[in-house]
Amino acid sequence: MRAVPEQTQLGEPFVVQVVITHEKGQRVDLRTPGDLGDFDLVESKRSRIDGPESSTTTFDLKLSAFAMGKQKTPAFTFEAFEGSAVRTFVAPGADLEVLSSLPADVAEKGAGLFDVRPPQEVPIRTWRLLVALGALLAAAALGYALFKYLKRPRPVAPVAVKAPEALHVRTIALLDALRTQDLPGKGRSREFYFLLSETVRGYLGERYAFEALESTSSELLDSLRTLHTPGLQMKELTGFVLDSDLAKFAKATPSPDECKASLEFAYRVVYATTPALVAPPLADAKRPAQLQ
Repeated sequence: MRAVPEQTQLGEPFVVQVVITHEKGQRVDLRTPGDLGDFDLVESKRSRIDGPESSTTTFDLKLSAFAMGKQKTPAFTFEAFEGSAVRTFVAPGADLEVLSSLPADVAEKGAGLFDVRPPQEVPIRTWRLLVALGALLAAAALGYALFKYLKRPRPVAPVAVKAPEALHVRTIALLDALRTQDLPGKGRSREFYFLLSETVRGYLGERYAFEALESTSSELLDSLRTLHTPGLQMKELTGFVLDSDLAKFAKATPSPDECKASLEFAYRVVYATTPALVAPPLADAKRPAQLQ
């Protein structure tokens, strides 16, 4: 869907809104435009809303036109990424009338531009005006000083701020909560893998300081291969990512035992990549070990 105003003024910014509905596993990007002719792309904003079955990505493209009359806005190309697959599609241009920014009667009355007046002498017959102005300024300064004094910062008692919990503690708490829900036992394996994949991606992104939640599966693995990730088993992680994608997007139905194995792998990732963290026996993995 594409929304374009019917009219705009020459050189004034206007917004073309493109709304795209797509599958939740896809990420949609705007391809870098080339020559836009009599238009200029001022700004591009993207927002995304995920629904139960699909996602909606909205692009607000701010343009300016530099030719008057009936025009057609530029066509923009978008790319939808899902894994290694890329789908390309084009949002066609729309009709737009570009109006002059000058008033309608400019031909008769001119543009209303006047030259700057030269300096002129102003005779002063008395000092009373200057004295009154000085007194007014002194009163204003005194009032401002009083205002600043009354609004000065007061000593504030220090407030104890609770330090945020460590990354491994927060992540294991999320895994414990997912284990407690027992979604595979309720026939909700696909929802289980969505939550598990998001938890593992969030942990890896914060642990190694890169964007993991918005990355495709291939982008996630490529980024991790270029980073220093001691303890992280890339072969097992690749299998986990593949299993998650099959369950989320290919409508595969993993068994409860397969779901349990994936959850146990997520615990192993946390313990293997957290410095000086001792992994407890897997049956007792609900409680994180303390850092030595």
